[in-house]
Amino acid sequence: MKHQEEQILIDIKSGKDINLVLREIITTYKERLYWHIRNMLKNHDDTDDVLQNVFIKVYQNISKFKSESKLYSWLYRIATNEAITFLNKQANKKGITNQELSSLLVQNLKADVYYDGDEMQYKLQCAIATLPEKQQLVFNMKYFEDLKYKEISDILGTSEGALKASYHLATKKIEEFIKSN
Repeated sequence: MKHQEEQILIDIKSGKDINLVLREIITTYKERLYWHIRNMLKNHDDTDDVLQNVFIKVYQNISKFKSESKLYSWLYRIATNEAITFLNKQANKKGITNQELSSLLVQNLKADVYYDGDEMQYKLQCAIATLPEKQQLVFNMKYFEDLKYKEISDILGTSEGALKASYHLATKKIEEFIKSN
């Protein structure tokens, strides 16, 4: 993955055709970004729509990428922001809080033909839905995507110490939820 990112950065700086660079980015990062967004939205179709928006934003802004952060951190930041924007719009449209929307999305998981989790995985998703948005993000990125705190810090713009505290609180709350449900 590191070699692919370095090659993409070389291609961006060398002025390679933007469509070819975007194709490289999509090939390299599509699956990781899909699952990152899917962990937030819980729905395949919505995830596909948001992922498409992410790549449109990347296309529109790739020339502005300064290499001050890693490419995948920049992509994850765009994906995270697009997913949060989507969730905020959905909550506003339904007249509910983001927390209520999160619970609703988990309830709809079992009806999603692309969801193949067992009862314990479903219970874990229910527990995650009870967390505040930031703790959900940190937990998903650390637990499901196995990102390092430094990487999450680059993506979310939060200190590693604050992320460790958020993850610790999230795991405690999840443990309590699973024990009591």
